Amino acid sequence: MGVYEKLGVKTMINAVGNGTAVGGSIMRPEVLAAMEDASRSFVRLPELLQKAGRRVAELVGVEAAYITAGAAAGVTVAVAACMTGKDDAKVHQLPNTEGMKDEVIIQVMQRNYYELMIRLAGARLIEVGLANRTYPWHIESAINEQTAAIVHFVAYSPPLDLPVENVIEIAHKHSVPVIVDAAAEFPPFSNLRRYADMGADLTIFSGGKGLRGPQSSGLILGREDLIEACTMHSSPNHGVGRPPKVGKEEIVGLVTALELFASEEFSQAELNSYEERTAYIVEALSHTPGILAYRETAPPSSFSELSGAAPEGVPLAHVEWEEAIIPKSKEEVRQELAEGSPGIMAAFSPKGISLAPHTMQPGEERIVAERVAQLLSTQE
Repeated sequence: MGVYEKLGVKTMINAVGNGTAVGGSIMRPEVLAAMEDASRSFVRLPELLQKAGRRVAELVGVEAAYITAGAAAGVTVAVAACMTGKDDAKVHQLPNTEGMKDEVIIQVMQRNYYELMIRLAGARLIEVGLANRTYPWHIESAINEQTAAIVHFVAYSPPLDLPVENVIEIAHKHSVPVIVDAAAEFPPFSNLRRYADMGADLTIFSGGKGLRGPQSSGLILGREDLIEACTMHSSPNHGVGRPPKVGKEEIVGLVTALELFASEEFSQAELNSYEERTAYIVEALSHTPGILAYRETAPPSSFSELSGAAPEGVPLAHVEWEEAIIPKSKEEVRQELAEGSPGIMAAFSPKGISLAPHTMQPGEERIVAERVAQLLSTQE
């Protein structure tokens, strides 16, 4: 009997993507082995964090790196670092921000639940722009002597907000740092330095999504001075980032996951497996009368209730049908998939359902295709 079965918890096939609420990702055997190895010894955590960060920075090609307890924690720590710098007195003063820069700008179009992570550091949120557009002058006019940083949420960035490149240009003209939350923007491996190359001061990624590291891990990448400030706020030090501490096992596991993906051969094999699973589903369902199945690439900023959590560039299998021929709504199909045995989590697409391959395990694409075909079959 498995551990979930003992607890009475239903396991699912994940055809949605790397959401935290569904368990993030499945770690590779090499990652699990490294974490088990790490669990057998005591180390000085500051030394491990420093040297693991150095290794990550070397692998990615950025100035410095810090490992956190997830991307959300990374947002809080990064904002805190921008408000205090390496001033010990200010570090220990937070979340009281009296006497320091404490305004953080975000575009109103990007408002989302993770803005709470900004406020947890004690920062005041300054919303700019309109409900349907942001112009450069919106950001320019909001910057003043109290501005500590600008945060850009990639996953919640709609087409008509101000692109991150323009945000960075404006911010740096006024010596204001830019924090980019790119939690789920992986793969490809090159995305890890994409925003740093644009000039972002700090970029945040989840370790437990596309990287397939421990779910309770994340990365802050960027300027060395700000990364050093991040460490002052975080465990085992006593700042606002002390509660979401990352353990030695997660640190080693995340470094191992990065080392795997740093291999071009490994990364390409992983991406090829996504294409193969998608192609199988599309081909299998193309033989079912009344169904239109096709491949589509996940667009930028694709995290939503419609599309699940697929990073830009990942292939998706979209499935559509005529309700006049197959009298089932997409809500009904999604629910029936989830309630079956095994349960299958699928996302909505505008006209049907969307199936993401990167969180399926080998062979699960066959189960998914068979179940969808059964549910949408017109045969009695």
